[in-house]
Amino acid sequence: MVDLSVNIGGLKLENPIMPASGAFGYEMDGFLDIKKLGAIVPKSITKYPRPGNKTPRVCEVTSGMINSIGIQSKGIDYYLKNILEQYRKYNLPVISSISADSINEFAEMAEIISGHPVVSALELNISCPNLEHDGKSFGMDSDISYSLIQKVKSVTDLPVIPKLTPNVTSIQEIAIACEEAGADALNVANTLLAMAIDIHTRKPKIGNIVGGLSGPAVKPVIIRMIYQVNQVTSVPIIGCGGVMNGEDAIEMILAGASAVQVGTASFIYPNAMEKILDEIKEYMEQHQISSINELIGKVLINE
Repeated sequence: MVDLSVNIGGLKLENPIMPASGAFGYEMDGFLDIKKLGAIVPKSITKYPRPGNKTPRVCEVTSGMINSIGIQSKGIDYYLKNILEQYRKYNLPVISSISADSINEFAEMAEIISGHPVVSALELNISCPNLEHDGKSFGMDSDISYSLIQKVKSVTDLPVIPKLTPNVTSIQEIAIACEEAGADALNVANTLLAMAIDIHTRKPKIGNIVGGLSGPAVKPVIIRMIYQVNQVTSVPIIGCGGVMNGEDAIEMILAGASAVQVGTASFIYPNAMEKILDEIKEYMEQHQISSINELIGKVLINE
C-alpha cells in the first residue's frame, strides 16, 4: 500500500490529484468517482453574475486547446446556496476559486466564502484583469500581488492559494512576493495567452481574439516554472498545465509540485483523474516508493 497523502499549506489531502478550476463540475459524477479525488476545485466564482465572453469560446489547436470563457458566473449568492451544497456529500476538501475586479473585492468575497462550512481553502485567480490598474492582471505585478494576498489573509483563516499567471517575465518574482505576503501555497500556473486564425475565413478562431492555451503543448513550460518557483520558495506548489497521464503528474511532482490539477484531459476522458491516480500508484509500486512525498522536488540535477 502506497501513501499518497500530501499537505497543501495545512490542508491535508488523501492524494495529490484534483481538477483545475473551470474543467470540472458535479455533473461529472456519472463518469467519474469523485470521492477518489484529493480535493474538489469548482469553477471560478465572481461576486456578481457575468455572461462571459462572446462565442466561439473554445477551439482546438496542435497538442491543446484555446479557451476564452470569460468567467461566466451566476454570482456569489447562487454559488453559496447551490454550487457548494452539491459537494457536501463527497466529504472532500473544497478549494473555492475566486475571481474579482479589485483587491477589496477579492477580500470581501474571501471573507464571505470562508464562512461556508464546505470550503476548506481559497484559490485566488490573480490572472484576471485588475480594473484599478488599467486591466493589467494582478499576477503580473509583484507589488499588487503582495497587497492582494496580504489583504485576503487578513480576513480569512483558510489556506490561501494564488493561481499564478505564466504570462510574465519572471514567475519567481511573483511567487516570492506571494509567499512573503503570507500565501500558504502556490498554483503554477494558469493558461498561456494564445491566438489561432482560421485561414479560410481569415478570422480569429476565438470570439475574444485571444484566449488561454492549455493541454500537452504547455506542459514543458509549466514544468520549468514549477522547478523555478520551487527553487526560490518554501511553500507547497500545485502544478497545473498539460497533465494527461500519470507520467505527466509524476514529472510535475519531481519538479517540485506537491499536488497536481487536471484540466484539458478531462474534456477528452471524463475519468482521466481516476486513471492518472491509478498510474501514479503503479509507478510508485514499480519503483518501491512508499510515500508520494519522497518524490516531491526530487529531480536529479548534475548527478
